[in-house]
Amino acid sequence: MGGIFSQQAHDTTPSASVEPADSKPKKKICCACPETKKARDECIVENGEAACEKLIEAHKICLRAEGFNV
Repeated sequence: MGGIFSQQAHDTTPSASVEPADSKPKKKICCACPETKKARDECIVENGEAACEKLIEAHKICLRAEGFNV
């Protein structure tokens, strides 16, 4: 009987700590969303950060869609 109980406890322990594979980004953050990154960076260089809030937010949305927590 002891073997059944220890096996059940062993089987449930790993499943509680395993995260879904889809929760991790598939790319490095530097390589994700190159289009929004380029537009954001060019805007910041030319106009300053305060003038580019929409592009910054668009890039964050893209990164979140790729699985990053920003």
